[in-house]
Amino acid sequence: MIKAPGTQGWRLFRLAGIPIHIHPSWFVVLALASLLFQQQFDGNLLAGFGTSLLLFISVLLHEMGHSLVALRLGVKVNSITLFMLGGVASVERDPPTPMGSLAIAAAGPLVSLLLALILFSAVQPASYGMPLLGEMAKELAQLNLVLALFNLLPGLPLDGGQIVKSLVWQFSGSREKGMRIATFSGQLLAWGAIFFGGYLFFNGGSFASIWLVLLGWFGLGASSQQLQLLALQRALQQLQVKDAAGRRLRVLQPSDTLRQLSELRLSSDSPRPDWVLLCEAGRWQGFIDDGPLKEIPVQNWDRERLGDHQRPLTELASIIESAPLWQAVLALENSSQGRLLVLSLAGLPMATLERSDLSEAVLRRLSLRLPQQLLEQARREGGYPLGLSLAPIAESVAALPEVRAASDQGNSKG
Repeated sequence: MIKAPGTQGWRLFRLAGIPIHIHPSWFVVLALASLLFQQQFDGNLLAGFGTSLLLFISVLLHEMGHSLVALRLGVKVNSITLFMLGGVASVERDPPTPMGSLAIAAAGPLVSLLLALILFSAVQPASYGMPLLGEMAKELAQLNLVLALFNLLPGLPLDGGQIVKSLVWQFSGSREKGMRIATFSGQLLAWGAIFFGGYLFFNGGSFASIWLVLLGWFGLGASSQQLQLLALQRALQQLQVKDAAGRRLRVLQPSDTLRQLSELRLSSDSPRPDWVLLCEAGRWQGFIDDGPLKEIPVQNWDRERLGDHQRPLTELASIIESAPLWQAVLALENSSQGRLLVLSLAGLPMATLERSDLSEAVLRRLSLRLPQQLLEQARREGGYPLGLSLAPIAESVAALPEVRAASDQGNSKG
């Protein structure tokens, strides 16, 4: 089972309340597998197709094993997708305990082992009535046994890697340490599959050798994505709002006029105007937008005071400077203004925070730099550079067991 943020392909139906999807690559493998099984069954294409279809049903049951245990533990399952290399169950989050994670990971291989046992026991009875059915049952039994044993290999994204992660998490107390060890093990397995598959291909060549290379390539990609996710999660957890805050705000006094606000706007060439806060004698009064400039005739601007048109600061989406950055990401997603007002520990306005500020801080933590033009473009558009949203990453942080536990503890104290 692989935890994924989303699905691809066509939705077919729901099973136990879980949407079942099929990726377009599934049809390619179904056709190839049918042709291969046809050769084993003396050219019987119908038997080959039936065996291929039943194999994918076995994969679906394998993923249902994971999913049903996950649901039993209170973890939402978004979908199951059948694709070129098997199946993938997309779950909302990790379970809160390592033993819960281990139970979910082990459920799939146990289902495959059970199917193998049932099919092996059905070989002889099926052969009495129709030898072809006995051959099909034997083939499917062997394939389910291979599916179970292969998935128990100790490296992510395989189930065995999830088991390794859970055991390290249980004994070390660190989910991240378990993830890193299981990911490293998965990388070793992936490289091994690529080199072994390449060796087989150049020494006779076979469909199995290409399959091994594809599995290794997929494993390396999944490992790389997992390490990137871990790095981003850590950055969003460790960085605070004050580490990313900018200063897209200006300060005027309530006694200033609309003319002064207009001059302030004319002096700025920014496509996204700074917020204008009103402060008098060290006391924050509110903020002013450009609404009055549009509604009031120009000839009256010298007589109209900003304080007569101010709005309360509580209308601006805000966040405390000490909040972790992942909370700011989620707050921005819920804000229609595309910007947050950063408050000091005393609750006073001190800065602003935009998506471009967030991206720059996270990239800086990861020792990465984007061209300033891209950051400026993102700032103008109020989005993330290159369209890379941090929202799904922040949601994954919020779903981490340790974060949820800390949040629950804080709520109980509150």
